[in-house]
Amino acid sequence: MNHNASLPAPARRARGIVLIGLAVLGVASALFVLWRPLMMSAPMCMAGRWHGCFDTFNGVVLMTLVALPLAALVVWALARRRRAAGIPSAWRMSLAEVGMVHGTVPFLWLTMMPGGGAGVVPARVSLVPLRDLVTMGSLGIAGNLLVFASLGFFAPMRFAALASVPRILALGVGCSVLVETAQYVLRLDRVSSVDDVLVNACGAVLAAPASRRWWRTAAEAPSDPPRPAMAPVG
Repeated sequence: MNHNASLPAPARRARGIVLIGLAVLGVASALFVLWRPLMMSAPMCMAGRWHGCFDTFNGVVLMTLVALPLAALVVWALARRRRAAGIPSAWRMSLAEVGMVHGTVPFLWLTMMPGGGAGVVPARVSLVPLRDLVTMGSLGIAGNLLVFASLGFFAPMRFAALASVPRILALGVGCSVLVETAQYVLRLDRVSSVDDVLVNACGAVLAAPASRRWWRTAAEAPSDPPRPAMAPVG
């Protein structure tokens, strides 16, 4: 039985208000913490300069926040087109697609950002598990957990074939291996570490259960409109 349906209307309304209040408080707290560093990169970004905007953490975060209205507009346009075509779960599919892109691309951009010795220092590899976790620090571990968190959250909502934790783990490992390999091949002055692969994959796995309630709907809804069956000849 649906627990939400069993609650009286005032209780559901009060819980909704509390959740909205907590969400607003969380966003306000994040903006309070990020306001000063984001405003430091704002002049460079407004002037369209690559250096100081797109090659810095603050600039990438600022552009990610600025692009949120555009992402919401894309979700609305995709959902409206799908609803007109009679596709079920149009809003959920559209949100999942845009969420995967908007929530993953900025972290990939930061991960692939070259260091000061890019193209000069030799490529470095660390294949000993758990050795680099100590040098990452809490901030580095949190950042690596977020790289594929959006992918782990939204991918099983969009693709029924990925609606399981082991498959999300395999997806996170595969994507992370590709990123680490690219860092090594391009000589970006970054260490291609097996610990990065482990932490990135764990981030995707930890985010996946948060959307589990929508996996069944995604599995039941077809990704494309059904094709008419061919009539037998003769």
